[in-house]
Amino acid sequence: MKTPSIHRRTVLGAAVSAALAASPLAAWAQQPPIRIGSTLALTGPLSATAQVHKLVGEIYVEDLNRRGGLLGRRVEWVLKDDQSKADLARTLYEQLITSDKVELLMGPYATGAILSAMGVAQRYSKVLVHHTLGVPSLAKYEMQFPAWSLGSDPGVTTTNTVFEALAKGPKPPKTVAVVTSKFPSIHFMSMGARETIKKRGLQEVLFLEWEFGNRDFGPIASRIKDARPDFVWVGAIGLDGNLLLDAMKKIDYAPPQHFYLYPAPGPLVTLPEANGALSVTIFEEHAPFSTRPRAAEFIKTYHERAAKANFPDTSVEVQAAASFTAWQILEAAVTATKSLDDKAMADWLKKNRVETIQGSLRFDGPFNYGDDLMRIKQVQNGKWMVVYPPEMAAPGVKMIAR
Repeated sequence: MKTPSIHRRTVLGAAVSAALAASPLAAWAQQPPIRIGSTLALTGPLSATAQVHKLVGEIYVEDLNRRGGLLGRRVEWVLKDDQSKADLARTLYEQLITSDKVELLMGPYATGAILSAMGVAQRYSKVLVHHTLGVPSLAKYEMQFPAWSLGSDPGVTTTNTVFEALAKGPKPPKTVAVVTSKFPSIHFMSMGARETIKKRGLQEVLFLEWEFGNRDFGPIASRIKDARPDFVWVGAIGLDGNLLLDAMKKIDYAPPQHFYLYPAPGPLVTLPEANGALSVTIFEEHAPFSTRPRAAEFIKTYHERAAKANFPDTSVEVQAAASFTAWQILEAAVTATKSLDDKAMADWLKKNRVETIQGSLRFDGPFNYGDDLMRIKQVQNGKWMVVYPPEMAAPGVKMIAR
């Protein structure tokens, strides 16, 4: 075999060098990454749920970079631990903007931290996409955009959906116990539930509150048992539902029908005592949700990564879907405007819909909220399944009751 001539080797080398120079890797090497800053409650009472949001963010950013990043630049996620403390979240978002020099923001987990981050975003005129704000009326900043599609007045619309589902279920309740955390968004929704109960002519037989971070649910379980309600509304966040179910088990009590507002979904679904438990959702991994663009691919990747992370439940559900949606909204705004200009992105989002795995979202309603897309799901045989409305229910699945 002849050795290639010096001329040929030179030409080939030049061609390879030109190809590499034109590749995304070369372009990335010549430009700094786009830094997106956020916090999550990686420790503290909210950490069980925030770990879901962390994993989803990692999956999304990795996939985004495989697809070429944003505006031809690699994306870097700068994530800090706010320890489930709203005040700390405020300080860390200041650091992200001023010290870390991030160009874009992503919201934290839970209403208190989101409101803290929102105040910082407003001070610096930054867009803030967020995934779990539960009190829309508190979102006064014009450049904030929610991925938690519960409408602008969920205290009315979402709570009515819950009791409408119960009324059409196998055992419509007549008496209700309302027990709730004082965590802002949880308490807001529980107060809305009390009003819905009155309007529907149901009898409230118990109302109890506890401080956020409470771990002693024994007395609460005893009061519920004594009240003998047909249905228990639990204003739960994080592991509240698990702790209450454990306390009920210790006194040999199982509620006929029970609902948990914003639980850590994985830990709750794995409890045998949670069978029949109800909650709200915007996405579960069955049709018609799983047939939406990018849903099947995300479900597959999430299963693999959640299993490696030893999550108690590897299913994609409401929290994972809300987080994925938030990243979709941010990517759509940057791509459509071909810039990182916050004002331009905010203007575009207010005028356009974004197609996401939970559906088509709009941001032109009160407080930049659109439609209430909350559905009712239930634990059945160790899995979350949507049971209401019927057109969104898992194929062949209906609500069950003791």
